[in-house]
Amino acid sequence: MENNSAPPLDQRGNYLYPLDGQDGSHSHSNMRLDMEQKKTWGEWIQDVKMYLWNPEKKEVLGRDKKSWAQIILFYLILYGFLAGMFALCIYGLLLTISPYVPTCRDRVFPPGVTIRPYTREFHYKFNSAIKDTWLPYTENLRKFLEAYDDEKQIATNVKCTPGQYFIQEGELHEERKACQFPRSLLKNCSGIEDPSFGFSHGKPCILLKMNRILGFEAGSGTPITVSCGIYNGNDTDLGAVTFYPHNYFDLMYFPYYGKLPHVNYTSPLVAMHLTEVTPNHEITIQCKLNGRDIINDRKTDHFLGRVIFTMNIG
Repeated sequence: MENNSAPPLDQRGNYLYPLDGQDGSHSHSNMRLDMEQKKTWGEWIQDVKMYLWNPEKKEVLGRDKKSWAQIILFYLILYGFLAGMFALCIYGLLLTISPYVPTCRDRVFPPGVTIRPYTREFHYKFNSAIKDTWLPYTENLRKFLEAYDDEKQIATNVKCTPGQYFIQEGELHEERKACQFPRSLLKNCSGIEDPSFGFSHGKPCILLKMNRILGFEAGSGTPITVSCGIYNGNDTDLGAVTFYPHNYFDLMYFPYYGKLPHVNYTSPLVAMHLTEVTPNHEITIQCKLNGRDIINDRKTDHFLGRVIFTMNIG
């Protein structure tokens, strides 16, 4: 006997679940989810292999060779265009820049200064009786002064007239001569007679160098002098300071014409021989440039026209 009973109806006369052949998307999705959940690891690996290389369709990562050729060509054109734009911008920039003279020099003046031996914190602490405490300082000075060896200066540079600028006419690219500054001018701070630069005697030498500024005529006709004193504290803790070769920068070492044309240029130096520093006491020393076109009192910049460092001699 056939069972002709119909599915149950709700209060509105609708079937509570779809009949065969009617919309059963919800049921199909559940069946599909069940099938995916039943996939084994072997089937997953096989699917990955098929994605990497499909031998039937001859596809790699889901693309055939024509598709790969098209997408590679697209990206070659795209990145080639971007590289060309970047190269064009750099080329346009280089056309406006001179290798001999900076385009913008309005924020260069006035000059700053620095000292040698170089220390990151500008703090010198050593015991004159213990070589290892001051050896790094003397090694730094020795390497720095190699370019100032008398033989090198005589071979590459020329003697100039003291007290006047060494003006050299010519095109920007033409090589300029440089004035001699042999290290022997530094006398007791040259490291020739005393390789320890006074550190082994508790009387250290500190070298002061003015930063190079292209075309700068220092002092506007008058030499720029150097003075040193106690920054905070009692002046007697520092005592007298001896300067070599002078307490000023001679005009003949100016102006500076740039790294490319002024190939053998060596900056003039002022050596400060600290011979009367109070031992076993940390003092703060300030050395300043003095002269026209010099700023040395800006509180926000301790290297503009001056340098401040501490000294502690054991």
